[in-house]
Amino acid sequence: MPFFYRLCYFIGNVVFRIIFRFKVTGKHNIPKEGKVILCSNHISDLDPLILGLAIPRNIRFMAKKELFENKFLGGLVNALGAFPVDREAADLSAIRNSLNVLKNDEVLGIFPEGTRVTEENIENAKPGIALISIKAKAPVIPIYIESKYKVFSKIKINIGEPIYFNEYYGKKLKTEDYKILSQEIMKSIYSLK
Repeated sequence: MPFFYRLCYFIGNVVFRIIFRFKVTGKHNIPKEGKVILCSNHISDLDPLILGLAIPRNIRFMAKKELFENKFLGGLVNALGAFPVDREAADLSAIRNSLNVLKNDEVLGIFPEGTRVTEENIENAKPGIALISIKAKAPVIPIYIESKYKVFSKIKINIGEPIYFNEYYGKKLKTEDYKILSQEIMKSIYSLK
């Protein structure tokens, strides 16, 4: 874990565990080392921060490119290891960055719906999630965050068992196939409610 990430992890845990009550279940499902993709529902701008504090590994988040347009905020999220994604297009650069993160046996953090969502809709799943998992031969860990994010309220983080797509490694799949597999990931996330 890089020094700056460690520092933010320490300070964030001190501050946010006073403001919120964390309840994390299933932490044992996250491997202590090796490549893995964390896929979570997305209800608040605080979600990446909360996941980063709840999970004791350095998470490299795919983040909307708009965050990087602000010099201060862009510099901060970049220093924490995040990289930009264009949510309006098939962003090959973001896919390449994701594959590099996993090639280095790091943790990739993705919100499969691509934006904050208040109501469950499996159709929102982006096909790139399954594509990245299969190309990188990396397991997906589904995570469900439940919270109103009100001061002193509880944040529940339920971590599911790894999803493996071994049977698809090396196979030629269509965009629709990846979309269906990404929807399966979303179903796994919402099953953790």
